[in-house]
Amino acid sequence: MPNDTSSRSSRAQGGAAAARPRPRRTGPFAGPLPILTAAVLWGTTGTASSLAPAGVPAAAVGAAGLALGGLLLFLTAPGSRVLPRVCEGGERRLLALGTLAVAGYPLTFYPAVARTGVAAATVIALGGAPVLAGLLGWLTRRSRPSARWAAATAAAVLGCTVLVLGPELAGDGTPVDALGVLLAGLAGLSYAVYALVGGQLIARGHASGAVLGVMFGGAALLVLPVVLWGGGGGLLTGRGAAVVLYLGAVTSFLCYRLFGHGLGHTTPQVATTMTLAEPAVAAVLGVAVLGERLPGVSWCGLAVLALGIVLLALPAGTGGQGT
Repeated sequence: MPNDTSSRSSRAQGGAAAARPRPRRTGPFAGPLPILTAAVLWGTTGTASSLAPAGVPAAAVGAAGLALGGLLLFLTAPGSRVLPRVCEGGERRLLALGTLAVAGYPLTFYPAVARTGVAAATVIALGGAPVLAGLLGWLTRRSRPSARWAAATAAAVLGCTVLVLGPELAGDGTPVDALGVLLAGLAGLSYAVYALVGGQLIARGHASGAVLGVMFGGAALLVLPVVLWGGGGGLLTGRGAAVVLYLGAVTSFLCYRLFGHGLGHTTPQVATTMTLAEPAVAAVLGVAVLGERLPGVSWCGLAVLALGIVLLALPAGTGGQGT
């Protein structure tokens, strides 16, 4: 996984020194805390996007937020303009893959929410992402995930599932749309892929801001046609502009700066598991702000989810956090 600290050969181009792997710090303030902060803010996206003007496609709302946030990330990140030049061929391919994965997330997740509802889409996308990240890391780097990660992820995924599907388990649910389930699964895969790609490039010595700036800046260009085609005049109204500004400046720009910093000091598997705090925040906001009610089984799921996150947030023992 991205905590590889083996030395690499010099690859200076145009006088720029080759990036070298950096040691990864441990402890809650080195990585988990910024990631948890980002997850808390991401938990507000459902409430914020629901305030968009009626008639604007869900994919256009998500794409608009990514377009603004991605542009801000690219313009404000030192080194983002030169990163593609100093990268080797294999690293450029990783950047391209990460860019496609970033662009794919809002184009699949927001339509999944519209088709299946927040509960099902969230549990499939965010609940599956850490599992997919662990499996992909295992397959691509042949490193077995640690027992600590496996136990924490199992608890977090189980808690997330019970939390968001609590109403359905209590007998109040509705049939789940098959296409929506597929879209949510693809969103989870997209998230896992760009977390892994970003983590690997950061671990090789590239600045987290530059890596995310290139991936999100490129993704902003890829999703721009969706905004222009589906946004219409709805996103140009006061309400539409406010929603896009919040999604772009806060839940995209700020959150991914925090997420990128966290990736520089923890593994992508741990990072994707930590972001399972997002559905918990969304559920609590639904109760506190929107007046929704959660059955007792959902609150039990919230407790199990919190346990899994705490297992990862606490400083690692002698065995380290591992991958």
